[in-house]
Amino acid sequence: MPADKPLTRFAPSPTGLLHIGHVGHMLFVWGVAGILGGRVLLRIEDHDRRRCRGDYEVALLADMEWLGFEPANFVSPGPSKHRQSDCDAVYGDALRRLARVTSVYRCVCTRKSLARLRDPGLQGEMPYPGLCRRAGHPESVSHGLRLAWKRDERPESFEDGFLGQQCQRPERQCGDLLVRDRLGQWTYQFAVTVDDLRHGVDFVVRGEDLVDSTGRQIRLARMLGRPDPPRYFHHPLARDGQGVKLSKKQRAPSVRAMRQAGMAPGTVLGEAARAVGLVPDACELAARDAAELVERAHRQAFRNGREAAGHGEPSVRVRRPGAAS
Repeated sequence: MPADKPLTRFAPSPTGLLHIGHVGHMLFVWGVAGILGGRVLLRIEDHDRRRCRGDYEVALLADMEWLGFEPANFVSPGPSKHRQSDCDAVYGDALRRLARVTSVYRCVCTRKSLARLRDPGLQGEMPYPGLCRRAGHPESVSHGLRLAWKRDERPESFEDGFLGQQCQRPERQCGDLLVRDRLGQWTYQFAVTVDDLRHGVDFVVRGEDLVDSTGRQIRLARMLGRPDPPRYFHHPLARDGQGVKLSKKQRAPSVRAMRQAGMAPGTVLGEAARAVGLVPDACELAARDAAELVERAHRQAFRNGREAAGHGEPSVRVRRPGAAS
């Protein structure tokens, strides 16, 4: 953990209404920040212009306020450095810096064409096979942009605050990284790395389904001039009684629908806390309870982190529920 107060972030994509899974995530973000005496930056990640909508952004900001979560900054309705769609020039400049240290090439592959190459027995992510790396496609054709990883790069190792020691090789996991798609949109992997660097985010709290993105983001940030990566904490996901992830795709209950049904903020927070395993049963809570909830659920790990603070950099090591201490 950095010596001064850490800065983490809550970075929703306005592709739909805020739902119970988001609320569980917010409890962890504000909870970890509260334990460490840090701050939470609000960023609107609307890089996908086809799916993001302004009315969803307005709704999620209103629902955040209703729940009682207060970020360290305000995202104005006008142009903002904390809204991705307002920062095209920033990403263009970052791409030019990137092109000075590695090859960035045009790629004409589509998701459909790549899906046809997928081995039916492959589990998880299919690494890009490098079809366009040396093709030299002209600028006139519809194309995305990829950066070429160097083949002799060392693995990216990091200590995750929840999942423990991790070691990843981006060139094997994802292949050459797509930084801008064929529609001219900046990709999540590229935009979030640029944003965390320029916003000074040094402690990333997010769901454990994103842990595989970490190695490539650490490497990309280093290529953009960031010598020290953020600390990472990948928390448990919100799940229903059958263990299914609560997401937009699974039609997780929206905060707006629960509000309209007459539920109080404390009831919604209690349901979210139960869904992410912070409490065994739903109960009435307040946003200000987030730090106590997270610390109580993972008390020994945070005690170990504080003790380590007197002997160098502290770590936040949170064990999975049920793991041996």
